[in-house]
Amino acid sequence: MNFIEWIVVGLIAGWLAGVVMKGGGYGIVVDIVLGIIGGFLGGWLFGVIGFWPGGGMIGSIIVAFVGAVILVGITRLIKRA
Repeated sequence: MNFIEWIVVGLIAGWLAGVVMKGGGYGIVVDIVLGIIGGFLGGWLFGVIGFWPGGGMIGSIIVAFVGAVILVGITRLIKRA
């Protein structure tokens, strides 16, 4: 993936994670960052369990979304503490 695709996947995954997790968003920049980092986390998790949802942009968005949801949950737990 090139840099623009990473940004698009990160934006979509971060936005979806914010919508699914409900509550106040973090803004577009943090959503992108959470989505990109979530992509790494999701890729690692999916690799550990030996499952990949398929290739292409949709598969990347699914993986990044799962990772971003986990990251949003962790950041909200830390924010509360």
